[in-house]
Amino acid sequence: MKRPQHKVATLTALALAGAVAFSSQATETLQVNELATGLDHPWGMTFLPSGDMLITERSGQIRQFNFATGLSKPISGVPAVAADNQGGLLDITADPDFANNQTVYFCYSRPTEGGSSSSVASATLNGTSLTNVKDIFVADSVVDNGFHFGCRLAFDNDEHLFVTLGDRYKYMKEAQNTDNHFGKIVRIKRNGDVPADNPFVDGDAPEIFSYGHRNVQGLTVHPETGEIWAMEHGPKGGDEVNLIKAGKNYGWPVITYGIDYNGSIISDKTAQPGMEQPVLYWDPSIAPSGMTFYASEVFKDWQGDLLVGALKFRHLRRIRFNEAGEVESQTEYLRDRNERIRDVEVGPNGLIYLLTDDSNGKLLQLSPAN
Repeated sequence: MKRPQHKVATLTALALAGAVAFSSQATETLQVNELATGLDHPWGMTFLPSGDMLITERSGQIRQFNFATGLSKPISGVPAVAADNQGGLLDITADPDFANNQTVYFCYSRPTEGGSSSSVASATLNGTSLTNVKDIFVADSVVDNGFHFGCRLAFDNDEHLFVTLGDRYKYMKEAQNTDNHFGKIVRIKRNGDVPADNPFVDGDAPEIFSYGHRNVQGLTVHPETGEIWAMEHGPKGGDEVNLIKAGKNYGWPVITYGIDYNGSIISDKTAQPGMEQPVLYWDPSIAPSGMTFYASEVFKDWQGDLLVGALKFRHLRRIRFNEAGEVESQTEYLRDRNERIRDVEVGPNGLIYLLTDDSNGKLLQLSPAN
């Protein structure tokens, strides 16, 4: 598989340069199997060693999906969530040692005095219920609004848990303050403790791994390099894919490729010393959510490609890198279905699984057309 490296590529720049179309609709067809329907704004999913899946619904439910019996009733024991606008029960992942400890982790907007915050709980999956539920991380960014929670989860190869945290919209400037959790990606141990080599262990928010983020709704670990990749919503324009490194500043809102929704300028800078540039950005925004690298044999030509869900433009996007690690092309799939893609996962069978964001949300399975 090709190894992507940290190069900058943009739709606008390449189009102006007269390059080959940077984003195109797929000419090949995919076989789409609707495995489940009737999900209430499904947000995150994770595979278990048995092959079953756990799926979150933003309104506060976790469902188990079995390929033989289908979708379960809601699992009991889930704590109350602040299901307000973008908030609610969001991402979920299984412990690296789930086969032995049956532990899962989920990120949710935790209701508390003064509003809600992005928080992570661990729990034991005991049949159709959760037991031993406890919060292992509670963000200090308590705000009384329903915007920009982040809340994607991923374990790295050292079994540290990465958690993405949004800037909560009105507090964008706090994304540059490393003494709080607004607009950060944090790294914790499985019990919530802080790794000793975190870059800001002497500050008031020692969990921080990187900062200067807006609203990260995609997070994945590269299957070959172990690198942490993240993807965030920009304002009006400026959605980003970033290679995440310890202690680095990703610029928001000091630098940005977008403008405010009302057309006003957030910043006139797109670059500044000491701030990281994105691997790529989108203008106009596609509202990306969910991302993973493809590393299986079923889609033979997709090895090393990055898969991204698009909410606004309602498609699955495949990003191909060339041998130098530069973005070579982007291809859109499933536009004809007109469904908001919230999450993307590759199953142990090499097939691709999507969640659609709707009050009648679906679990889709993609395979090559015969």
